[in-house]
Amino acid sequence: MGELFEFGKQILAQQPFSVLLGTELKAFEPGKAELSLIVKEELKQQHGFVHGGVVSYLADNALTYAGGSVLGDSVTSEYKINYLRPAIGDQLIARARVLSSGKRQAVCQCEIVATDNGEERMVAVAQGTITRVAS
Repeated sequence: MGELFEFGKQILAQQPFSVLLGTELKAFEPGKAELSLIVKEELKQQHGFVHGGVVSYLADNALTYAGGSVLGDSVTSEYKINYLRPAIGDQLIARARVLSSGKRQAVCQCEIVATDNGEERMVAVAQGTITRVAS
């Protein structure tokens, strides 16, 4: 793995909420990022699905990683998420990519899948604007 990936792992380790959830960085390269987490009972809502807030967190973080890969230190300025089906499975994976970027912001898209016995099902899609932190 490269220097950018190692830097991304350091950033994730500095995010207490990500550490609490057990989020892992699986891929991080210019224009792309992939984050995952193992589904635990504590992350589910009353119907047995992963809580929408957890799915949304994962999308938000993946979007910002993708945007940050081309902008540097960045934050999410806005994003929208569409839940497609209940998140049921043993793991969630968020794969984000940059659609367009400039000097100060990037528009990114993310697909979130749930895996169950190795089979993936898309559970949500998100799109957001990521903004470089002023230096």
